[in-house]
Parts: sequence; C-alpha cells; structure tokens
Amino acid sequence: MSETSHDRPDLAAAREAFARGDWLTARAGFLAARETTGLEPADLEQLSTAAWFLGDGPESLADSELLFERLATDGATTDAADLALRLALEWALNGEMTVASGWLVRADRLLEGGPAHPAKGYAAYCRAGLSLDVGGDPGPAQAAAEEVTRIAEAFRDPALGCLGKVLRAMAAIRSGRALDGFNELDEAMLSVLAGRVHPLWAGDVYCSVIHLCEQLGDLQRMRAWTDALERWATPLSRTFVYAGVTRVHQLQLISAEGGWDVVEAELGPRSDALGRSHVWVAGAGYTELGDIKRLRGDLDGARAAYDRASALGVDPQPGHSLLLRARGQAHEALSQLRASLSQRDRLGRAKLLLAGVEVALELGDAAAAGQLATELVDTAGFYATPGLLARADHAQALVALANGRQREAAALLDSAARVYREQRYRYATATVHEHLALAHRALGQEALADAEQATALAIYRQLGAEPDARRLAPAARPGGLTEREVEVLACVASGASNRAVASRLRISEKTVSRHLANIYTKAAVNSRTAAAAWAREHGIVARRPD
Repeated sequence: MSETSHDRPDLAAAREAFARGDWLTARAGFLAARETTGLEPADLEQLSTAAWFLGDGPESLADSELLFERLATDGATTDAADLALRLALEWALNGEMTVASGWLVRADRLLEGGPAHPAKGYAAYCRAGLSLDVGGDPGPAQAAAEEVTRIAEAFRDPALGCLGKVLRAMAAIRSGRALDGFNELDEAMLSVLAGRVHPLWAGDVYCSVIHLCEQLGDLQRMRAWTDALERWATPLSRTFVYAGVTRVHQLQLISAEGGWDVVEAELGPRSDALGRSHVWVAGAGYTELGDIKRLRGDLDGARAAYDRASALGVDPQPGHSLLLRARGQAHEALSQLRASLSQRDRLGRAKLLLAGVEVALELGDAAAAGQLATELVDTAGFYATPGLLARADHAQALVALANGRQREAAALLDSAARVYREQRYRYATATVHEHLALAHRALGQEALADAEQATALAIYRQLGAEPDARRLAPAARPGGLTEREVEVLACVASGASNRAVASRLRISEKTVSRHLANIYTKAAVNSRTAAAAWAREHGIVARRPD
C-alpha cells in the first residue's frame, strides 16, 4: 500500500505549493519525494507542469514523456493520448516537427477504435494547425473547426469549444474575411480569460494570432493581442515560456516604433532564452535583430543574427536578401527572394514582395517589379488590412516613379505614409518621405522635395539608421548636389547620353536635362566634359548606365 500525502509531508507541501502557484517550491518538493518513495502519475504531471512554468522546457518534456509511459503501461489510454497531444504541441513549438508528428500519430493510435472522447477534438485541432502552417489552405481548418465544435458540444468542453472557434476564425481570416475572423477570436478568448483552457493550448492560440497579425501587417491589432497575452501570462508565471514570448513580441513592436537602442540591447538574450522552448518566436526575434543591425550598418552583426534564425528553421526574409543588396549583391538578393517566395503561401509571400520590387527596380528589371507589385496589390485587396494596403500603395508608387508617373506616385505615397504613421511604423514612414522627395523633385517642386527629404533624414538619424542618413545628408555630397544629381553626374561622367541616363534612372530625358542644368550651376561648370572632371575631383565615381 502506498503512503498517503499525510504520511509524506514533503509531498503534501509540494502539492500545496503547486496549488498556490509557487512553482520553485513545488518542483523542489516533488523532486525530493521522487528520490525517496517515487511519485504517483498526478504528482509527476504536476512536477512536469512546475518545470514548464519555471521555463525549463527540456525537464518538463522529459517528465511528461516519463508520465506518458506510466499512463500507457497502466492502461490509462485516453489520458495517455491527451498527454501525447500536448507533447506533440510542445515539440512543434521546439521546431522538432518530425518528433511532433510522431507524438500525434501515437495519440491517434491510442484513440483509434475507442469511444468518442474530447482528445479526438484536440487531435483534429493539431492536424488543422499543422495544415495551416504548411500550406495556408483554410479548407481543412474550416472542416476541422466543425468537427472540433461537435465534439466540444457533445462533451460540454469549453476549452475544446474555444479551439473550435479559433480554427473557424483562422479559416475566415485566411479566406479574406478578416473582420469576421477577429470577431470570432474575441469570442473564443472568453474561455481563455476565464481560465478554462490549459495554458499550453492558450499560449499557442495567442502566438498564432499575433503571428497572423504580423503577417497581415496589422500592427495595431498585433499590439492589442500582445497586450492581451501579457495580461494573461503575467499572473501565471514570470519565468515560463510565454513570458519570454510576450517580451519578444513587445520588442518587435518597439522596433517598429523606433526604439532600436532598447531592442538591440535586449532582443538577442531574449531570443537566446527561447531557443529551446519556442524556436519560431526565437527565430522571429533574431530576424528582427538582424534587420536593426543591417539598417544601422552593422552588416556582420546582421548576418550573424540571420544565421541564428536560419539555424532554428526560420527563413529571415526579406532581411537576408536586403543584406546582400547592401553588400552590393543585388542579383543574388533578387534570386534569394524568388527562392523564398516559391516556398511560401499567399499571405507569407506578402511580406517579401515590397523588398522584391525595390531590388528588381535597382537592377532595372521593370517587368519583374511590376509583376511583384501587382501580386501585392491583389493580396492586399483580398485581405484588406491597413498594413498590407499601405505596402501595396508603396510598391505601386515605386513602379510609378520608375516609369515617370510622379504625380501618381506622390498620391500613392501620401496614402501609404498616412497608414504607416497610424501604425507607428517609423522606418517605413521615413522611406516614404524619401520617395516623396524624389517624386516632388522630378516634378520640379524643389521646396516640397527638400522638406520631405529633411523629414526622412531626421527620422533616419533618430533611429540610428546611419547608412540611410549618410546617403541623404547634404554634407555627404559635394557641391550641395542632391542624391539624384549625384546619380545623373556619375552616369554623365562615364560618357553616357541623356537618353541612356534617363533609361538607367527610369526618368524622362527632360528631367535629366533639368538635373544637369542644376549640376552645372552648383559645380560652376558649363559643359559635360568639365562636369565629368569636377566629378572625378570630388570623388564621384563614373558609372555606366547599363
């Protein structure tokens, strides 16, 4: 006969500590009891849970797998299946998809041929979630939502009912009905807020929704859901995985708002800490860190951060391709972007398309840029979220600029800038002001162009985006030349005609003539030959427009 908890004060103390959420004391007590007389399955489960709340994912997994063997040996089939499903989810969060799939198969085998049980609903939820992650097709998720909901109603299981609503919401959003989907999510989360959903499943729901908001470019919704995640996670534990996840999402938003110093100092260690418990968020953290380092001119640091993301199975795009572009490898950048685009679903591609437009235009591939911009416009129209629509306006504006349609470009850029400001996306706002300067200057609106350029420069300096600031700073260019005037002069210095320069820079010959007249005035010369000599004297490298 086993001893009772009354006979084992260490075990009774551990159970009491667990009940009040004192995870450290509970784990110590359970470990001490295990060394003496062993643990009952319920105690082993609490030991695993305490380790999880303390942020020790590997110990929690090891204890859960031990518990699974006990349950399976004792013939507790449905309990073992339920635990196998939780293990499948944990291994998936660790990035070990093969192991996760193995646990899901094990759960299915335990449930096969048995009576109806809520665990079958959780299994359907897991399979649908994996299907959305892999292909983005909302069809299986919608079908699974109906199955999960039927099982939840049959067993009056509010947690499973929540997951059914979540699947239905995710399918709606993926089907282009974002408002319906987010309304469904709001209702689904009532069970989470009431404490009726196991924290592992609840945390997965929060993360899935926040990641979806980020893909949709909807920073306002991402803020709302990250705030909700913090309110849910903080009372449970300040050390478990979702405390770290919350902070990484907060740092992503702080990065968008321009707090790069804070993010650069903190995001690396935060991502390191998640590397063994939630690799997808850790990878997103390293990608964000790489983006900041790249934009600040630390190209080696950016490469190291992107490599860390890649090692975790997260594709750090478009940042890694833009890093190649910054190193002067634009052809390689576009090739890598195309490779990544080929591996993503419609929504996943949306994040890469604007960068693809920029690189294609730099290479003079107007056709490719136009195709990428058109796809982004179609995707943004389908999902109809502010961030994607602004990104689409921005991409169209760049194509319009390249084709000499400056007034159209300016209108599109004004629209994008309004949304970027509402979303508090500082760097994107700066780039729009820079492109507006180009549009106004091409239209001969020098005062407006100077104001837009000054705004962009001020934001770049505030962010510490030194390469952009150096490029725009008037002092960085001789004779007070503008950036475009330097580009024109570099081409002219190579002996190129006005027509060739216009073709290379995707502006009209009339605009080239106007820039050349300004160059003559600022450099105090009166011929192309004298201008070329002045360029050499002032360090402007000749560049053939081909």
